[in-house]
Order: sequence, then C-alpha cells, then structure tokens
Amino acid sequence: MSQTHRLPAGGHVERGATLTFRFDGRSYQGHPGDTLAAALLANGVRLVGRSFKYHRPRGIFSAGVEEPNALVELRSGARREPDTRATIAELFDGLVAESQTRQGSLAFDRMAVSGLAAPWLGAGFYYKTFMWPPRFWERVYEPLIRRAAGLGRASGLPDPDHYESAHAHCDVLVVGSGAAGLAAARAAGATGARVILAEQDFLLGGGLLAEPAQEGWRRTALDALAAMPEVTVMPRTTIFGFYDHGVLGAVERVADHLPEPPPHTPRQRFWTIRAAEVVLATGAHERLIAFPGNDRPGVMLAGSAAAYARRWAVRPGGTAVLFATHDAAYDSALALAEAGTRIAAILDPREDSPAMQHAREAGFTVRAGSEICDTIGGLALRGVRFRNHGGAGQEAALPADLLLVSGGWNPAVHLASQSGAPLVFDEALQAFLPGPPVQRERSAGACRGIHGIAAAAADGAEAGRAAAEGAGFPSGPAAPLPEAADASHAPFPLYEVRARGKAFVDLQDDVTAEDMRLAHREGFTHIEHAKRYTTHAMGTDQGKSGGIVGAAVLAEARGEPLGVVGLPRFRPYTTPVAWGAMAGEAVGQHFQPTRRTPLHRWHEEAGAVWMDAGIWKRPAYYPRPADADAWASVMREARAVRERAGICDVSTLGKIDIQGRDAAAFLDLVYANTFSTLAVGRARYGLMLREDGIVFDDGTTSRIGPQHFYMTTTTAQAGPVMQHLEFHLASCWPDLDVSLASVTDQWATMSIAGPRAREAIAPVIGGLDLSDAAFPFMAVGDCTAAGVPARLFRLSFSGEMAYEIAVPAGYADRVWRAVMAAGAAYGIEPYGVEALGLLRIEKGHVAGPELNGQTTAADCGLGRMLKKRGDFIGRALAGRPGLQDPSRPRLVGIRSVRPEQQIRAGSHLLEAGSSESLGWVTSVTRGVARPGWLGLAMLRDGEARIGTTLTAANPLFDEAAPVEIVSPHHYDPENARVRG
Repeated sequence: MSQTHRLPAGGHVERGATLTFRFDGRSYQGHPGDTLAAALLANGVRLVGRSFKYHRPRGIFSAGVEEPNALVELRSGARREPDTRATIAELFDGLVAESQTRQGSLAFDRMAVSGLAAPWLGAGFYYKTFMWPPRFWERVYEPLIRRAAGLGRASGLPDPDHYESAHAHCDVLVVGSGAAGLAAARAAGATGARVILAEQDFLLGGGLLAEPAQEGWRRTALDALAAMPEVTVMPRTTIFGFYDHGVLGAVERVADHLPEPPPHTPRQRFWTIRAAEVVLATGAHERLIAFPGNDRPGVMLAGSAAAYARRWAVRPGGTAVLFATHDAAYDSALALAEAGTRIAAILDPREDSPAMQHAREAGFTVRAGSEICDTIGGLALRGVRFRNHGGAGQEAALPADLLLVSGGWNPAVHLASQSGAPLVFDEALQAFLPGPPVQRERSAGACRGIHGIAAAAADGAEAGRAAAEGAGFPSGPAAPLPEAADASHAPFPLYEVRARGKAFVDLQDDVTAEDMRLAHREGFTHIEHAKRYTTHAMGTDQGKSGGIVGAAVLAEARGEPLGVVGLPRFRPYTTPVAWGAMAGEAVGQHFQPTRRTPLHRWHEEAGAVWMDAGIWKRPAYYPRPADADAWASVMREARAVRERAGICDVSTLGKIDIQGRDAAAFLDLVYANTFSTLAVGRARYGLMLREDGIVFDDGTTSRIGPQHFYMTTTTAQAGPVMQHLEFHLASCWPDLDVSLASVTDQWATMSIAGPRAREAIAPVIGGLDLSDAAFPFMAVGDCTAAGVPARLFRLSFSGEMAYEIAVPAGYADRVWRAVMAAGAAYGIEPYGVEALGLLRIEKGHVAGPELNGQTTAADCGLGRMLKKRGDFIGRALAGRPGLQDPSRPRLVGIRSVRPEQQIRAGSHLLEAGSSESLGWVTSVTRGVARPGWLGLAMLRDGEARIGTTLTAANPLFDEAAPVEIVSPHHYDPENARVRG
C-alpha cells in the first residue's frame, strides 16, 4: 500500500492530487505540499542514507534546513544535483532521487565494513596516516578517501538551466515568516514602509504550520500582508548572508519545485537586497543530545516529529520514546499521540517540572531522573536503553521504533553574527543569543531567545514597529496578536550521556564526543581549531543542531564554562547555495562581454590565433605554414620588428580625453611625475600610484593643446583608471575645471615599429614632416592617414623606432591596409601580443606582471620619476619606511646561463645550496636580439646582485636553472634605436 503512514486528515497537503516519485529505483506517492522527506516517511521509508566516514545507516533526523542525514541526489542527467536535503526538497510529480554515501545498496553497503576500523579512524586520522610518500596524497590517498566517503556526484554535463541576478531595495527587510516574522512584517507594513518578507520555505508560517490552533491567525496575517501594496512577500527565498551597510544576499528557488523550469524562466534567482532596517525572525533549531547510538534511523528531533504529524499529516513511527530536557518538548509527545503513535515513555533527566505533572495527568508514563544510554537496532531503531541520570542503577530497555530527542533550542543567530553582533551566552536557555547590534538590525522571537507563539509574535510586532520608525515612518495601527499558553523552553544542561559506544555531536561528518576530547588532548583547544581538526559543524547543516553540543564537550575538557568556549564564527552561507545561482547569467559568452577591435575582421582573414586580454580578443600571433610551432611564429614576427618593420593592433589601450582650464593641474595630481610643463605637441610617459603608494598604472599622455590632453592606459586598467580619475575629480578636487571622456572605442590605434617604420608609413601620412628634427621621439601631431583625419604619435614599446597612428574607428581597416601595402617593399609583417611581449621584455619595459599591485616606483626602477615638489596621489604613503627599504625586491634582468635551458615565470630565485627565496621571475621569453632564454625578475637587493648567478627554481615542474642577474635592459640600454 502507498502512504501507509499518512494520516487520514489534517496537515497542509492537498490530498486531492497525487504525485508519483522514485527513490533508489522504487516508486512511491505523495501529495502537493510534501517535502521529499515527508513523502518518504509517509511511505514508511526509514533508511535514507549512510554516514560520511563510517557508513553507518542513517534516517531522517529533522524537518528543515538543519538536516544532517537525508542528503540525496535529485533529478537525473544534466540536472542531477547532489547533496540536497530531502527535508527542504519540495515534492513534484516525476521527481527522481537517489541516496548517497554508499557502495552497493543502502541495506548492503560494502563500505560499512569501515566501521570495524573505527578505533583507528578518529579525528584527524588522515593527517597522521597518509603522510608518506608526499606525492601519494593527490594521486592515491585523496581519491581513495573521496571514493570511500561517497560524496554526491555532480552530473559533469553542462547545466541546461539558467539563473538570474537581481537587486531589491526596501525600508524594512523581515527574514522569516513564523509568528515573529509575520507580526513584524505586518507592523512595519502598516506604517507605509516598503517591506520585504523573505521566507526559505514554500509555505509561510514557520512553526505556525505545526500549530493547528493558530491557523486562523496565520491566514489573517497573510491576507493583511497581501492587501498592503508596499509589502513584497518572497517565499522559497533563503537569506544566506548579512554583509556591511545593510546588504544581504538571497537565493530565490524560482523553479526548483518543478521537473524543469518553464521556457524563459530561471531555475534560481540571486538577490542582492539593500535594506535600511532589518528584522531577523529566523527562529531556532532544536538541538540533539550526544549518547551512544543517537544516529540510528528512527532517532529524530522531537519538534520535527511533531511537525511531520501536524504539518504533513504523517505518523513517523508506531511506538515512540521521548527523551527531553525541557517542558516545551512535551508537546511533541502530545502531537505524536494525536497522530496515533503509542508513547512508550517520556525520559527526563530532571526530577520534576510542570510539564511532567501534566503529562502524567494525561496518561503518559514519565520517568524522571532518567537518560538514554544506548539504542537498539540495525538498519532501523527497535528499542532504547535507559538508566538513572548520572549512571546509577541498572539499565533497562524499552521497545520503540521512534526516539524523539530534544536537548533544548539553539537560536538561529547566524545572520545576526554575520552582521557583526556579538554572541552572548544565556545561562537559563543554555544558548547563545545575539548581543547589541552593530548594524541597523534587530532580532525578534526565538532567534533571540523569546520562545512561544504569543511571546514571539508580540516581540516581532514591536521589532517591526521599531524598524519602520528607524527607517523614518510613524507608527501604524496595532494588529491583533495570537494567544497561546507557552511552556518553558529553559533546558536542563545535559549535552552528553557518557556511556560505552559512539555518541555523535555531528551526525553529518561522523564527529563523536570523543573526537572533541581527542582534539583537546592534541592541542586543538580553541573552538575554531577543534572545528577544523575534527570537521565538526563543517557540513551542509553548519552545526545547527549539534554545534553547541560539540562546544559543550570541548568546554568540559577545557574545564571552562560553555560561554567562554563559545561557538565557531558564523560566515556566509547559512545554507548551501548552488554555484549556478552565484554565477547568475554570467556564464559562457555571458560571463563577460567580448570586445573586438575595429580590425578584428582583418586579423581573422590573416589567420590570427586569438588570445583573451581581459575582455578583448587580441591576435596572439599569425602562424604561417613554414613555422614549425607557435614559438617559430612569434620569433619570426619579433625578428621582423627588430630587422625591418612590423605593425601591431594596439586599439585595446585605454584612451581618455581630458580637457579644461585646470587639466594640467589635475594631471599633476593624479600622476607621480609632472605634466604641466609638457609642451603642446609632445607626449610623456606617466606613472600613477594608488593612495597607498603602490604603482597603479602607467602609460603616456600627450598634450594636444594648451587645455587638451590625450591619455593612454594599459588595456587591463582602462576601466579602473577612468573610475580613479572620476572619483578623485568629484570627491577631492570638485572645483577644478576638468572634463573627462573615455574614447577607447572611438579611436583605433596601430603601432608601426622597426628600423624601416618611417619609410613604411611615409607614403600614407600627410600633413607632417616625419624627419627626426621635425618629428622627434615623443612627438605628437594631427595629420591624415590614407586620406582620413588621424593623429600620429612617435612612441615605442618595442625598443625600436616606432609610430602609433590613431584614426576614427570606422577608418581602421582602410588605414591598416594602406600601411601594409606601403610597407610591403620594406618587409613589413603584422605581429601579435606574444611578439609584443617578447620585444618589451628584451627592452626592459614593465607591464602587468611587474605592476602587480605590490610594487612601488622604486621597485620597478622608476623611483626617479616621482616629483620632488608638489602633491600627488600616493605621495604620503609612498614614503613609508617599509616601501623605502633598499632591500625590497627590485627589478632586474635574468639570462639563462645555458641558453637552451628554459626559465619559467613564477620561479623563485635562490642562492646555491639555499632554499630561501630572494625573489621571483615575473616575465620570461626567448630572445631575438640575444638568443636564449631571458626575462625580468623582482630580486631582493637586486642592483647589488647584478653580475652574480642564482638558481631559478620551480618546484611545480621540478626544475632548477642557473641564471645570470643582469640589467633589465637586455636590448639597446642607451635607448638610441627609438630615436632613429
């Protein structure tokens, strides 16, 4: 029979519709409104997985995001998604799910034999066991461990779904839709404030969904919110992170509840929400108790079992035992009894309480001063063993197929902690609560220790009103609040029952209480260290139900109060987030825009091999049939520049037009060298620093007129430099009369370099005398090129005489072809980025590998450029002693002692017989002017080491090459060739 454990009435499921799904190859049925976990329990499925390390049988433990056991693979093919919690997976017709962490079937897992090795598989065993030989870790040990662990399988196929990114702004963001969240959203919405209510569940109500008596109030609150035009309700939306300045991250599961998204619909949507005020009503997670066998299928959190009975109308067991340490948990026994479950006994370590008395009066068997010391069963629970609290007396047994456990409640403080609020330990609740807020946020309800429907709703209403007032809105009319008799949630401080057997504090990662004590004995006494050593609270559940239990065990081992030991710091993400959601639409061709220069088509016709330079497509080189390999093509192109002439597309350089009465003064402030003295018709190399004194970018700026300058930047920094200029002009010097315009796309630029460059362009250029006397190195002038308006620069990045022709982008192809035709008599060849890099390394020009965000002007041999008088960005911090230290790594050249021996960029420079790194190789190439491998490097005491020999060691390739330290200017150090 299908759904043998489904109750005939009640719950929030639609019995009029039946959904068919498959789990581990078998077909089952459920209803709309079910989660996969609820539907499995309704069909009597108890065993849903195996544990991570020991492959112990595991069942459904909870009913929400804190689930540590029921991790499954959902869907099949390209949409297969591993490690999905069955407790939050919304059931749909045709759903296919597979269990994980097994080899073979769930009932006969071959890896269960690893449990026999448990004494040798304690915390950190892999750190101690798999140390030798070192190379075996990646090649042998890690693959074996991963296969043994049986982590879920990604499909390995392209994701057929798409994702979106979106932004939202609101006056008040309410996170959570339980009693506190609904009351907060209603109170804030009544003021007219823009309110967003985000709820991770597909039904709104939180704990109210398991309170049939409060259904009327829940529906009234939802109707009121629906009638408020400024209130946006977002179900299936998880707030996963709280960042600075009221920014929160969220993922909306738009179509996860469907077999596949409808056309043009994203599967998930990534939200960036900016809120003036935030109300956190995230509730609390019930905590486990560590005792031997607390992981057996059939052991379940008491509140979750009640939720299955009341929300999903499922009877999770036939005979149950409740093991609880506080009064509020007794309601779970009542809920199960109403569902037809026989309550064999209630075990409580306390001697007496009001709940015990009421339970006895209701006919329940209550054993005060008792504790569970073991469970009985194999693949499913068959009974429990209990004893007097503290271990006195004889053990006794009770038959049961369901054990309800509640050691108290952990407020869901994750988002409050991420916002910066400290955590404060509350002795009465034995829980950590959010302390004074750092940002404009407030917690309400159970997430700050206010338990019970009535109390939480009242607290939420007050928080919602206060948040709206904080956002500038007057108080609105008060709404009715629910009435309920709330039992005490203050627990007896019992975290562990010490007895023989494995008592787990983290079910997902198989971390036992003894593992925590072992971590303490081995020196990992801080909670953060113990977490990483044992993997406690590092799974998808993030320690929501067992984190404080492991901390309590560690506190006992340290002999300190739990409040002193604390919890590990909570970080995003509060629950797992799919990579697809984080990427959004930025995948494939949408990852970033593809930019092509105006000459792209010509390069394609010439057979260019393309490379990505940021978002630009640039020719790397132009192969020819006679070239043996890529290096042969690059060397041929570079040789053409050195011996004849070459032409290169440099349109990707950033270009900024700067005009205004104060343009020269502005450039003096943003550049480290002076530009106000630059003559009209001349260009100057410029160096920009960041505020911290580190080199930001370099390039040339030309003076076109008295108040008109033309700046070029590196390709990579074109956008950041423009932002840098605009920011400082607006915020630091708003009184300056300066206008900025990015003209990168408006101008196409080509560089013609080589000893025959002037002859190659002479037939094309009109209106300028190209002689050295009339148009010297660093000259600039307006002209025509192939009959169209152009601007000519005499600049060189190659070390050869060179010119740059800038023309309106639409004329690029015409001018390029004209130069190629005119230069054919002089052997002109196109050259790509690879040859350009070879030439600049030979010449000793710095580029991105040297200007890596860590180097100063002095480090790069440009210290003399910094002007002695006048202010500029970065001047003050560039003078810090640490940046002036002469022993800092400085730019040098390197040459391979054996010309044929390759040097690799990234290699460390070592003295013979030493393992101390003195610096690193930044750029490497084969030489044209001087055969062999050569490059640039940053070397400590670099200038003093010129003439010495060091070793360029690269452990990744197991290589070591002797190199000679030389001047970075391998070619034409006198700079004569650029001047003709």
